[in-house]
Amino acid sequence: MFSGSMVALVTPLDETGEVDYASLASLVEYHIAAGTDAIVAVGTTGESATLTVDEHVKVVLKTLEFANGRIPVIAGTGANATHEAITFSKLFSGTGVAGCLSVTPYYNKPTQEAYISTIKQLLKPLSCLRSFIMYRAVPLSICCRRR
Repeated sequence: MFSGSMVALVTPLDETGEVDYASLASLVEYHIAAGTDAIVAVGTTGESATLTVDEHVKVVLKTLEFANGRIPVIAGTGANATHEAITFSKLFSGTGVAGCLSVTPYYNKPTQEAYISTIKQLLKPLSCLRSFIMYRAVPLSICCRRR
């Protein structure tokens, strides 16, 4: 499990809106030098909703490359669509990420039972990952937390 200071990186973009990988490398180096305990690539702070799937995957993989084992990298895999979040988590399986950070659906308003279903669907195919962190944008009722 993780402890300490974990920072969700922004995804730096250049003047044309493309990912600025040199600046991303600088951010990773900054956090390594500062003693940050882990970094999250493409969490909801990292432009996850605006990157293409290819850009999202490349940013996480480049972050892993820049970190080169010197700091744990957590892949942001959250998406409003459960199937997309599952796809991202599967794509990062076996890449060396220390874990995945996901989020419950954030635009639609599912019932408490639907939230439980989402969490179960996200966890089912991910037994190969070392760690999975679920960020909840809405509170679960007491009865649902016990499940």
